[in-house]
Amino acid sequence: MAVESTLDVQLIAASTFHMPTGVDWEVDAEATDAEAIVEFAGRACYETWDKPNPHTRANDAYLRHIIDVGHDALLEHATATVYIRGLSRAAGNELLRHRHLSFSQLSQRFVHSGDGEVIVPDVIAEDESLHRMFLAAVDEARFVHDELLHALEENLASEPNALLRAKKARQAARAILPNATETRFVVTGNFRAWREFIAARASEHADVEIRTLAIACLELLREASPVLFSDFLISELADGTRMATSPYV
Repeated sequence: MAVESTLDVQLIAASTFHMPTGVDWEVDAEATDAEAIVEFAGRACYETWDKPNPHTRANDAYLRHIIDVGHDALLEHATATVYIRGLSRAAGNELLRHRHLSFSQLSQRFVHSGDGEVIVPDVIAEDESLHRMFLAAVDEARFVHDELLHALEENLASEPNALLRAKKARQAARAILPNATETRFVVTGNFRAWREFIAARASEHADVEIRTLAIACLELLREASPVLFSDFLISELADGTRMATSPYV
């Protein structure tokens, strides 16, 4: 029987700043490592280590000025990595379109999920009859997949390499699995790429599942840099889902 999975996103890595020697500059105590990196990169362009402009002397003011004037290239020096579970392969295909992010995805050729974890769209989960119909269809697809996999393994019995035999069978049988099948990702991106992803996918016009992912990422990235993601405003739509927008992207 299909097992329903829910979205889980965790921040597993973020940039660390190390103050170089021979530079007469102090990092604001309130700045995170990512925020210090971005400010340092900007000041390194002109070597304004003495912070001559009082309006951008503080780290948060400097970073907000960068976003305001569109110097987004500086944000590429700070990066963050998240681990995503409980995402459908349909939403995963949309995520992969953001080519400035870097991906490592769960392999269906090597990992066989006997439980058949799936993501049920909210609009289906909210209706009892649709929910039953959906899970029944998933169970049927999983049954056919398992039967097909078993038959393929028998047909490939002459292949002496067990690993190659399993790969060939699984890569053929997986074609019948539904788009609702759960996938998992490790995703790394610089802050410019993350902001572009959030701007595109946290919009009210985006699919609900990937919009939920984008907002979850936004909330995590605010831990790494409250300032550089503070311009995104999260609000609730009439259907109870959330969206996020920024005037700068």
